[in-house]
Amino acid sequence: MNTAATSPLLQFRNVSKRFGGTQAVDRVTLDVRPGEILALLGENGAGKSTLMAILFGHYLADAGQITVDGRPLPPGDTRAALAAGIGMVHQHFTLADNLSVLDNVMLGTEPMGALLTRRAAARARLLAVAQHAGLAVDPQARVGSLSVGERQRVEILKALYRGARVLVLDEPTAVLTPQEVTQLFGTLRQLVAQGTAIIFISHKLDEVMAIADRVLVLRGGQVVAEAATANTSKTELACWMVGQSVATLQRVPSAAVSAAAEGDAVTPRLAVAGLYAHGGRAQLHDVSLTIAAGEVLGIAGVSGNGQGLLAQVLAGVLPPAAGQLLLEGQPLGRRPQDIVEQGVARVPEDRQAVGVVGDLPIWENCCAEALRTPTLSRWGWIRRADAQAYAQRLLDSFDVRGATLARPARALSGGNMQKLILGRVLQRADGRAPLLIVAHQPTWGLDIGAVGHVHGRLRAAAKAGAAVLLISDDLDEIELLADRIAVICQGRLGAARPAADWTREQLGLAMAGSAGGARHSEALPHAA
Repeated sequence: MNTAATSPLLQFRNVSKRFGGTQAVDRVTLDVRPGEILALLGENGAGKSTLMAILFGHYLADAGQITVDGRPLPPGDTRAALAAGIGMVHQHFTLADNLSVLDNVMLGTEPMGALLTRRAAARARLLAVAQHAGLAVDPQARVGSLSVGERQRVEILKALYRGARVLVLDEPTAVLTPQEVTQLFGTLRQLVAQGTAIIFISHKLDEVMAIADRVLVLRGGQVVAEAATANTSKTELACWMVGQSVATLQRVPSAAVSAAAEGDAVTPRLAVAGLYAHGGRAQLHDVSLTIAAGEVLGIAGVSGNGQGLLAQVLAGVLPPAAGQLLLEGQPLGRRPQDIVEQGVARVPEDRQAVGVVGDLPIWENCCAEALRTPTLSRWGWIRRADAQAYAQRLLDSFDVRGATLARPARALSGGNMQKLILGRVLQRADGRAPLLIVAHQPTWGLDIGAVGHVHGRLRAAAKAGAAVLLISDDLDEIELLADRIAVICQGRLGAARPAADWTREQLGLAMAGSAGGARHSEALPHAA
């Protein structure tokens, strides 16, 4: 479709929004035409989410106007946005955990009295949409039992189910295999061929260049650049986003891998053998792995296949049903406190719900894992001045922006929240370097600048001798950082191979269960 000759379907005109002393959105003007994909780019805190929240009626703009098909969109009215054909897939999910997938999809599309009588037709339609998009889910599954990745798929399906004319996708590919991304992009292209306008928000610039017709870049709440993707480059986009050139990491084999390649014996820092575990719908079946000091082992897989359970077991959050876990040849503790004291650092998947306590001040979150350290406490009492001094050093060292000691942690952007967590586990109050880092989705939803910071810190920690277990749905991240890669599918971990021995297609097939690790389930043994 020649979008240049068509009138805009969606228009923003001088839209502004302030929160206290922060100008989140500043006189933004943009057009989206039927049958085009506009990529909306910017660092965390640039104003993208606020702008889309205004569109969907979650926030009231202080100034400006939004029109759909030339008609003003009533401000602050989500029902009006839905009626106008606005579909939203939020980065942070808006699902009812106690309801099924089907009920979540139907809510808001049917009168309450019709939820039971029209379920059969709705279920058939949902399955058809899911099959078309390559995002299969169980319509009867309770959302509260789903993994993060499965919930994101439900959000995508919910928007597609409603047949929106303007579809906003916020990081929609974060948990998909390469093959699923290809299928999703095929669906999006079919939608735009039928006249749907799509706003695509992503930090994956390769995907932006592959799928978007135009890009619009926000920085500090303002539009700083707009261009056709055919007339720009990833390097230029990154520069527009952060206001300066962005350094990129290059693959560097670790000392452990170099020694192994020369035939030298490498003693594992972490050794896991015959691990069985279960938690909710996830299970681990006979998982074995080793990681050497200074090595990064990447675990690739579609979210919900047991990698989250593996991270929880290694952090002491859930006990194993069977198996041996050794750190430096000694049994790994069973309680989180013991494991932290052994030198294990955990970067959890959900930074907001698990990584920090949002209502506590930032300084307390910095010290959360070190309150028993003599440096910060004495005779059971926190040495407040010392704890706050440590927290300030951590914030300065890890460039946590917008942070004051007394500010609640929930006020931080995603990138700065992740920097705080990294600082807490890498720059320990007791001065010890971590022996093992379990990093689960360490850059999920972060902008390119924050991603580079996290990657650099993990690489530096490995170079300093830490063993790093990197669990990520982002294959670019796995391929960039990992020395060896193993794929997990249906709770089974395949053999780890050097990163150079994998192709992107092989990884995608293995993640989907087409190449190893996709055997039938077996009963868990009783805990020893």
